[in-house]
Amino acid sequence: MKSLFLLLCLPLLTDCRSVPLSVRNPTELAGSRELDCDDPESEQAAQVAVDYINSNRQLGYKHTLNQIDKVRVWPRRPKGEIYELELDTLETTCHALDPTPLANCSVRQLAQHAVEGDCDMQLLKQDGQFSVIFAKCDSTPDSAEDVRKVCPNCPLLAQLNDTRVVHAVDAALAAFNGQSNGSYFQLVEASRAQLVTVPPSTYVEFAVAATDCVAKDVTNPATCNMLAERQYGFCKATVTEKVNGEDVAVTCTVFQAQPQADAGASNPVNSASPAPSPADPAPAAIVVGPVVMSVPPGPPLNREHYDLRHSFSGFTSVESASGETFPKMKKPKSAPVGPVVRPCPGRIRYFKV
Repeated sequence: MKSLFLLLCLPLLTDCRSVPLSVRNPTELAGSRELDCDDPESEQAAQVAVDYINSNRQLGYKHTLNQIDKVRVWPRRPKGEIYELELDTLETTCHALDPTPLANCSVRQLAQHAVEGDCDMQLLKQDGQFSVIFAKCDSTPDSAEDVRKVCPNCPLLAQLNDTRVVHAVDAALAAFNGQSNGSYFQLVEASRAQLVTVPPSTYVEFAVAATDCVAKDVTNPATCNMLAERQYGFCKATVTEKVNGEDVAVTCTVFQAQPQADAGASNPVNSASPAPSPADPAPAAIVVGPVVMSVPPGPPLNREHYDLRHSFSGFTSVESASGETFPKMKKPKSAPVGPVVRPCPGRIRYFKV
């Protein structure tokens, strides 16, 4: 009787062992390997990942690669390889809407209250080309204690819903439009703010967009609409408190017009490169100030910075012809069989936050 029972069970065991790889945990795929984080192949994959982050970012600032923490690679059926990367990034001084190439953007320094990004990415490499299939990021400003260590008197990031910040942005934008002979610009976002003690002032950075109204003729801004060919700008301003009012000094750089892409014409999931940048440099900055303004505060924004986690709509994946899918992959419980793991994390390109 026991023999008969074992014979009946053997086919079931065989079936369990013959489950195709396409439905197994991807970390169990044979031949997985870990790359040296400073290997040229790792660098190439990381750069594609960073380009993807910036190409999907409309608010806040561009980020650049600071360190590769880990790279794991395994085969993908029916062909290709999956690269899983853990990356550290740093915020630059270029706004997300700024067409300046990332290589020409300066990294936000520690004394300016740096912001660090932490990203988990998965890329498919097929026919020598990388494409992003999963992206999950968040970002965090440096701690106040660390900023104070390098610059005891430097201002920290302020909440964007602080009434002084909202007022400073409105006052600066009104000053800019008041001196403009061209389009009326409307606010896209307040990007960054710092409260300065001496002299009492508020420093702000914000993004703007041109409308179909002429600035000097506007009586009701609500009737103005953004241009079909988007033209964005980026402003930096300081509003200084005075006994009889305030001084508003604002500098705005207006970028070249950008055609509005058809929302249904592109698929951001498989986008591996950012939108092409204009060859010509942005027009010269326009400086306005000081002027005395009094503008009521606008709607609140409950954050100090625009977190990278808001750059993506969520989980993304691709599916192979065999039905194989790649969800968020977990670290294996046991050490993988194979060659000795190469050095990771990789080199720090700028500084550690």
